[in-house]
Amino acid sequence: MNHCAGCSERDQLRATRFSVMVDTQTATRAAEFYKCYMLCAARIIKNAGGSIPAYDGDRIMGVFVGDDRSDLAARTALQIKWEVYHGVNILIKNQYGQDAYQVKHVVGVGTSSIFACRIGVRNDNDLVWVGRAANYAAKPSSVPEDNTVVITGEVFDQLKTYNYGGNPKKLMWEARTWVKMPGLRIYRSTWTWGI
Repeated sequence: MNHCAGCSERDQLRATRFSVMVDTQTATRAAEFYKCYMLCAARIIKNAGGSIPAYDGDRIMGVFVGDDRSDLAARTALQIKWEVYHGVNILIKNQYGQDAYQVKHVVGVGTSSIFACRIGVRNDNDLVWVGRAANYAAKPSSVPEDNTVVITGEVFDQLKTYNYGGNPKKLMWEARTWVKMPGLRIYRSTWTWGI
């Protein structure tokens, strides 16, 4: 246990959904798309005041702390979605044509206390993040819907600013049933938040 560092209450954001891409694109083109997506997502997370403790394959983890952590994480997720529509996919079409592959993704947000723990053997180890936030934020990658944002009920309950949008104001989140996680309240949104 002496290699674990306690963490305060945190919201975690995980973004992923690239399995089809690696099956349909060359390795170099898939790498180009990964890099474009990760660069944009990382900049959005950092600009929102989040930290990035891990890149995990096709996922990026953003962590937010403080009283407004759920609002920051939810807005960041909606902004990443906006950037995929209005940035990443447009760049891909401009470079490779209108029929080019389009990035599809799901962004998940969860909240809980978490801690980091170093696992492995000497000179060959890494950090893992233990807690509901890390786990529940990663799970939406298994949701069959593409280009959506999924937040847990706990995150939804903490939203103060980023629950309504548009003119007139409408609730941006729709309650869903997550069959694979019985009893877990989740909300999804097909909205985006401009940068």
